[in-house]
Amino acid sequence: MIEVTERDQVTVITLARPEKLNALTAGMRRDLAAAIREHGGSARGIVVTGTGRAFSAGEDIHEAAGKSLVEEVALFHDMTRAVLETQVPVVAAVNGLAVGGAAEWTLCFDTRIGTPAAEYFFPENHIGLSISNAAGYLLPRLVGAKALRLVLDSTRMTAEQALATGLLDEIVAPETLLDTALERVHHWTRPGTATAVHLGLLRPPVDEVERAFAKETEAAKQVEESGIAQAGMSRFVNRPRR
Repeated sequence: MIEVTERDQVTVITLARPEKLNALTAGMRRDLAAAIREHGGSARGIVVTGTGRAFSAGEDIHEAAGKSLVEEVALFHDMTRAVLETQVPVVAAVNGLAVGGAAEWTLCFDTRIGTPAAEYFFPENHIGLSISNAAGYLLPRLVGAKALRLVLDSTRMTAEQALATGLLDEIVAPETLLDTALERVHHWTRPGTATAVHLGLLRPPVDEVERAFAKETEAAKQVEESGIAQAGMSRFVNRPRR
């Protein structure tokens, strides 16, 4: 589930499924895109964060196993599309582990602020899945040539490594994470600022993102039709519990 609240004229969207590390069901992904769109033109800004140990464990693979991977990827794409359609700053307050599609979703945010407990993990390649959220375009835009290895190695990074790589912009104490995110929105949207104009100029171009979506949709078809995606999800679902 997600929780949507308002604090100091900023919409705070909280991923609130801590018992499952905030893994994103199909319904949650639809709700996130809808919430972003609802508040993306009215609030002063939007902050997205998680509860518990994780920002989000990404796609709920237990739910997704056996479903159309193309349809699952489309829901992630619409979350990214919703962020880029906003007219206000969107901030990721990464409180803990960010995995797969959830980690990739933050790549389109205007800034990513983490705590020392934040981690980035891109496991798809070794599960037999393909990346989404226009990560094929957005990840190299942030980290350059390192993007290929991050994906192929199914890399898991600490907060300090993510900061050094360019995935995080700042690391703050856990107790100040939300306040720092709110302060960033307020600083960027003070009266007289031209933030809305600069978001339009500096955010990833929509046509480039849509081309990346199309390529990722085709990639999802390939891993689905080859059988490696369902085999990988089955291994994940049936792996021994520690």
